[in-house]
Amino acid sequence: MARSPLTLAASVTSALPRVGVVGVGALTEGAAGRFDAAVADLDDGRRVVVRVPADASSAPELAAEVRALRALTPGVRGLLPFRAPELLGETGLGDTRVVVVDFLPGYRVDAAHLPPGRGAATSLGAALAALHALPHSIVKSEGLPARTPQQVRADVTRMIERAVATRRLPVSLAERWHRAVDADELWRFESAVVLGGAGAASFLFEDLDGVPTVTGLLEWHGLSIGDPATDLQWLASAPDAADDVYAAYVAGSGRAPDVRSRERARLYAELEFAKWLVHGHDADRDDIVADAVELLESLAGGVAGDDILSPGALDVDDAIALLERTPGASAPTIDTSMQTDAYDPEELAQWVADQDHARRETGPVPPAPESFDTQEIAAEELAAFRPVDLDPAAVELPAIHPDDDLSTAPITLPTGAATNGSGSRDDRDSGLDAEAEAERASEAALRRWMAD
Repeated sequence: MARSPLTLAASVTSALPRVGVVGVGALTEGAAGRFDAAVADLDDGRRVVVRVPADASSAPELAAEVRALRALTPGVRGLLPFRAPELLGETGLGDTRVVVVDFLPGYRVDAAHLPPGRGAATSLGAALAALHALPHSIVKSEGLPARTPQQVRADVTRMIERAVATRRLPVSLAERWHRAVDADELWRFESAVVLGGAGAASFLFEDLDGVPTVTGLLEWHGLSIGDPATDLQWLASAPDAADDVYAAYVAGSGRAPDVRSRERARLYAELEFAKWLVHGHDADRDDIVADAVELLESLAGGVAGDDILSPGALDVDDAIALLERTPGASAPTIDTSMQTDAYDPEELAQWVADQDHARRETGPVPPAPESFDTQEIAAEELAAFRPVDLDPAAVELPAIHPDDDLSTAPITLPTGAATNGSGSRDDRDSGLDAEAEAERASEAALRRWMAD
């Protein structure tokens, strides 16, 4: 049974001594029911979020989140152009852990609704680049997972073999994935600090000077060292904005160009379906297996005649052109190996249906199901009550008033919402001399890298 907001609020006073709770509201998360959560107002003016695992299977994820937030020291946070939740306290509730973090304001945008051009898309790309540029020592000092390209490749191979062992994986997909694993050039990448599968909805936006800008990032439980492409697998779910997100990401990256990152991201996205199959098989759930098989068969039909590794490699001129796509913008200078317990079959099924429709209209599109670990804050009024009344048996839930909307649920941004005028590509690309100089410097650096 889900714990009430009042029960969760009562635990705040144990996690944070010498504070009082003056208001409480429900907080919902798009986390497939893995956590109970609430938002509470404190008597010192702070607003906090309290979370507790819904069952024992969710406890490791929350523990990983705590370890990741501890790794984000003030110095590390100063390297990021956005905020991360701050761990404020912990306590026990029965036989489980309660975690209290500060509340981050903002709204989220689903990948499918992310508009192209300068604004949300370019800010998101720059935010990912800043995250991936963090020093490896941040992860290693906390003992979080760290994987080399060889280890990542081995993890992918094991997942494919586990899916094949179920005898329910379409042969065409097994062959397709084995060809990708066997292609050495696909696995020549530089490991980076990653979230292990961040999606667009993991980021919080606020309008700064009328421009949607990333100001916060939720869901740090997958913090590790690994393949940056794992945080890009959602791009195919953002057909309008994918190129601009990726261009801003490349422009903001301080590493050598990774010419195969989007192809690996595509592979990781397809393997989400294999994980669902393996999960159903291991749990002896015929319903999940049947659902996964249907999804995999749809995927196999959608990618028939296609291959993950496209012919040829991105040359220097292609890379420079990609940098120039950044629209009038300058980017700021637990175990994540194939988890199988966080995938929503209904969302996967809907994604396949969308891809089939898109293929009929425009031809095959690269599949990439979105990460489903996203947080939504319900529109709840935080009615005042005295801390001494926190006994659920003695206090009624606060009244709900639709005027006080605290929601950070994904919204739809109008296309061109942040183009500062006409929104034309020419207008966005006409930058200051400093921006032109930055592009020339990027071109020179790329040419030196390719020459080496």
